[in-house]
Amino acid sequence: MTRSNLVRAARALPLSGKVGLTLVSFWIVAALVGPFLAPYSPGAFVSEEVFAGASSRFWFGSDFLGRDVLSRLLVGARLTVGLSAIAVTLAAATGTGLALTAAVGPRWLDELLSRAMDTLISIPSKIFALVLVAAFGSSVVLLTIIVSITYVPGNFRIARSLAVGLTKLDYVEVARARGEGRPHIALVEMLPNMIRPLFADIGLRFVFIVLLLSGLSFLGLGLQPPDADLGSLVRENVSGLGEGALAILVPAVAIASLTVGVNLLIDAATQGKGK
Repeated sequence: MTRSNLVRAARALPLSGKVGLTLVSFWIVAALVGPFLAPYSPGAFVSEEVFAGASSRFWFGSDFLGRDVLSRLLVGARLTVGLSAIAVTLAAATGTGLALTAAVGPRWLDELLSRAMDTLISIPSKIFALVLVAAFGSSVVLLTIIVSITYVPGNFRIARSLAVGLTKLDYVEVARARGEGRPHIALVEMLPNMIRPLFADIGLRFVFIVLLLSGLSFLGLGLQPPDADLGSLVRENVSGLGEGALAILVPAVAIASLTVGVNLLIDAATQGKGK
């Protein structure tokens, strides 16, 4: 899609979609360049007062150790957005790949993969993630893999339903009659016609992953110090909740604005395609 088409599509969005696009764009930019714009080192003790209010020196105040909240927020946003983006990409690629394999493969393979995914999806995502994190640890790499595995079954079910519907269409039957192999049918004939519905599902799963990572961090099973995502910032400053400290309110609002923005953008884009 060219730049002019992107601009035209953005202008065609309803007000809610434009709000969502603005919020999502803001957090993407913050994740990319935010750490370079942080006024202080995220681990530096720069304020003698803990849970200080907003000032010209500390825009969002200080946290429970006297560190600059804005600097830690900018670094935490990169980890939250980055890990969620990588995890949802892994989940979508794995789930869609398995779904296409099941759709074009033999019947027994479809049954095997479907039953395996049904077993995984029957386990609550948070319980599944908690067990795996407790068993294998919470390093950045392991946490990303564990969270992505959690959402593979859901993506598989959506992608498989789309793929099975496409296998019955005429152009797929023509490709089979031409003698095309299963990889060609899956990747060339079917996958391009699944992209749009899958993008909507990927957006929703991105929101779920952000909330899951934030929830794990809030429980102390997510990223460990010195790393910190938005959920970690909420957990470590929870003692300031009684006094309404900005150190806990700002990361909480950041999580809410990111997830609401993605939801608004997905909803507006989906409605636009429906029209």
